Amino acid sequence: MKSISDTTKMIYLIILIVFIVVVGVFWLDYIGMINMGKTISRYYTTEAPSVVDATDDEPSLIEREEFEKEKNRLQERIEELDTREAKIVEAEKEIQEERLKLKEIKQGLELEKKNIEMDKKRYSGYKKNVQDLAGKIQSMPPDEAVSIMVQWEDPLIIDVLRQIDQDAAEAGTASISSYLISLMPREKAGRIMYLMTQL
Repeated sequence: MKSISDTTKMIYLIILIVFIVVVGVFWLDYIGMINMGKTISRYYTTEAPSVVDATDDEPSLIEREEFEKEKNRLQERIEELDTREAKIVEAEKEIQEERLKLKEIKQGLELEKKNIEMDKKRYSGYKKNVQDLAGKIQSMPPDEAVSIMVQWEDPLIIDVLRQIDQDAAEAGTASISSYLISLMPREKAGRIMYLMTQL
């Protein structure tokens, strides 16, 4: 039997070492310590790099799409806030207008209140004057009283005659208002009696 030459031994040894190295590399790839696919594709692939794995300074397509989406969402939010702000401004304007209207109404009510108070004071004074005149007319002779009364305005004559009726009712006596009217000129008496039914 021929002995194996040194060259053949060397070849077998190299083949064994290569086999062990290849098996070791595949084992390391299998357990995840190295990524053979990525390493090999880096040198031998002709495809463009994945947008996710892009390592240059330019943002990837996905990043750009996400940026555009975020930009659109931000723009929509800005438009929504602008719309809400416009509505708030419009509402504040309407509230201000309502405040002005309420202020005008309040001023009108205050003025009306003052007018009513003045009217009450005037009426109170007028009522007192009517009572005084009724008392004086009743204390005068009827002919003299009528000659004075016919020179007054009709509403005043009517108020004095009614006050005479009221005083007589309170005193439980007969009123002289009808007698005073009978002493007036016929035309004046007719007008006074008509107005007393209307006022």
